[in-house]
Amino acid sequence: MSDDLVARRQKYIQRQIALDQGAVDVRFRGQDPEGTGAPNRHGMPSLPVGQHAVKNWPVLDMGEQPEIDTSTWKLDVGGHVENPFTLTWDQFLALPQVDDQSDFHCVTTWSRYDNHWRGVRFRTIAELAVPKEDAHFVLCTGYDFSPGTYIPYTTNLLLERAVEDDVLLVHTWEGQPLPREHGGPCRMITPKLYAWKGTKWIRKIEFLPTDQKGFWEVRGYSNSAEPWYNDRYSTE
Repeated sequence: MSDDLVARRQKYIQRQIALDQGAVDVRFRGQDPEGTGAPNRHGMPSLPVGQHAVKNWPVLDMGEQPEIDTSTWKLDVGGHVENPFTLTWDQFLALPQVDDQSDFHCVTTWSRYDNHWRGVRFRTIAELAVPKEDAHFVLCTGYDFSPGTYIPYTTNLLLERAVEDDVLLVHTWEGQPLPREHGGPCRMITPKLYAWKGTKWIRKIEFLPTDQKGFWEVRGYSNSAEPWYNDRYSTE
């Protein structure tokens, strides 16, 4: 890695440190989070408003569950970045790995507590790519398509939300390889947002200067997807 790229990466990291995480979505600033139960590790009620807790892990998809072998899996990272790259499976596993425990909140009103994950922080991917100063959004693409079409699954996030500590690209769940039906071999998880913001079967990450709505966002789901504010559907 060149000295110039290292310097640009350091500047990017400093910009992220300076972000006010509490002011990501001004629509909810000053509003109390809604829900029930003891506070979770983020200080939110453990069960967001309108949700019910489940013990199983329901399967939801677009009607397709692609079978991706790790020998052919690739993750393309690009867009408005200083260092675009592509990872093979072995290269992905060679990145710093983390273990984390977090809850999973589906927009279809169920929540599953205390999932044990292993994977790579999205923040690690971002630091390798070095987003340019004009990159404020992320668009993630999966290997799955809407049945009968060439429309891939995509979802969008603010960069500030994507680089939070518990946003991971996971390959292991409860000590076992992530099941295919849940996005294996690798999916993204977004514990503080509704789960559709975590792309299953992830294959591409793009850093963008302007927001580009994803598959469900253009079909009526909220752009921000905040569970503790019942932020399920778009009002635009």
